[in-house]
Amino acid sequence: MRSILILLGLLACLQSKAQLIQNLNQEFQKSEVLPKHYYGFSLYDIDEQRFVYDHNQDKHFTPASNTKVFTLFASLKLIGDSIPGIAYVERGDSLIFWGTGDPTFLHPRLDNGRVYNFLKNSNKKLFYSSTATQEPTYRNGWSIEDYEFYYQPELFPFPIYGNVVQFREVNGQLRLFPSYFERDVKQLSDTTTRYRIHRALENNSYEVNELPLPKNYVNEKPFRPSDSLLVILLQDTLKKDVGLVNQPLPSNFKILNSVPKREVEREMMLPSDNFLAEQLNMVASFLKYNSFKTEDLRQYMKDTYYSKLSDSIELRDGSGLSSYNKITPRSMVQVLLEINNEVRDETAKLYLFPAGGLEGTLKNVYPTPGGKAFVWAKTGTINSVHCQSGYILTKKGKRYAFSFLNNNFMGSSSPVRKEMVRIVTHIYENF
Repeated sequence: MRSILILLGLLACLQSKAQLIQNLNQEFQKSEVLPKHYYGFSLYDIDEQRFVYDHNQDKHFTPASNTKVFTLFASLKLIGDSIPGIAYVERGDSLIFWGTGDPTFLHPRLDNGRVYNFLKNSNKKLFYSSTATQEPTYRNGWSIEDYEFYYQPELFPFPIYGNVVQFREVNGQLRLFPSYFERDVKQLSDTTTRYRIHRALENNSYEVNELPLPKNYVNEKPFRPSDSLLVILLQDTLKKDVGLVNQPLPSNFKILNSVPKREVEREMMLPSDNFLAEQLNMVASFLKYNSFKTEDLRQYMKDTYYSKLSDSIELRDGSGLSSYNKITPRSMVQVLLEINNEVRDETAKLYLFPAGGLEGTLKNVYPTPGGKAFVWAKTGTINSVHCQSGYILTKKGKRYAFSFLNNNFMGSSSPVRKEMVRIVTHIYENF
């Protein structure tokens, strides 16, 4: 009798699960938005360790900033608890230092002053040594027309100020931070009706139109970094001489750490910072190769970790700006599971993802029943691409990993976003 009851219970459980899947399938089928474009979806039950629903799970999509999930995984595997700030050696009365790719030096939200104070307080002569990079400052597949927008700063072995100039209204006047670039600003007469700042493609000259400066105006424009410019900016902020040399990194170099790694990872993931993503790849490359072989790094990650995924993938950058990146929903879920295994503490893991309805790129997207989030996910948006991948905690306390990838839709991403929210919320309420 007992065995019969157990069997009936199992049968009822299976029927209940089958009904859940059928209901979810109906949610997809009744959509008037999704059939108009190419989309894929994969849902994995973390507790039962099985995929429970898929659609085009093995088809390849452009992931946009969902690429940062792969960068996060690489950072977790290859970078220690702290970001290496500089590599250096002391020779006689000289201190020679090299960049490590650390993006936090004088960064307005991340810098803790360790590297700055170390250089400022040193009683030795300072020399910055240039370093070659394997890839150009723009990665393969980036849009050159975005060169002057804040989300596409150029990459560099030793970034400073996040490699952007901040333009800000202060007491009715336009001020630049760092102020060094104020000498490169020119007034421009044009026919636009909107206050505009334009940077030339080939250099760091900025043109500002002659319209009245808006109150509380803030804008950021990338500058073109170079070894010579870095030395000038270092001298300007340190108020001491800095020489420029070109010496190979010796085997006996020391590392000065800067900030905790997880703060940079979180800042990359929540506002979806492309610059931090690419520079984290450079940091990981420096730690692995003592040089900036980012292309080799991606190949290493592919051979060592991503070759084990169910589907092949192609990554050309760390941020998702490249339209050449290609992943599948299933491969994305599998990387999310690897992150889940890498960061065993649930709170620490979810700290690295935007919380739906509360913060980051999902702040105004999801409802928050009881003031709490139920989805933590990375978004990704470029032209005709809108994606979302992460974790769901349902009403019943069940944990799921999911990936929802959308490509080749026309017009605004807003209808696509609303459909993703509707379906993910359905999973929260019913699974």
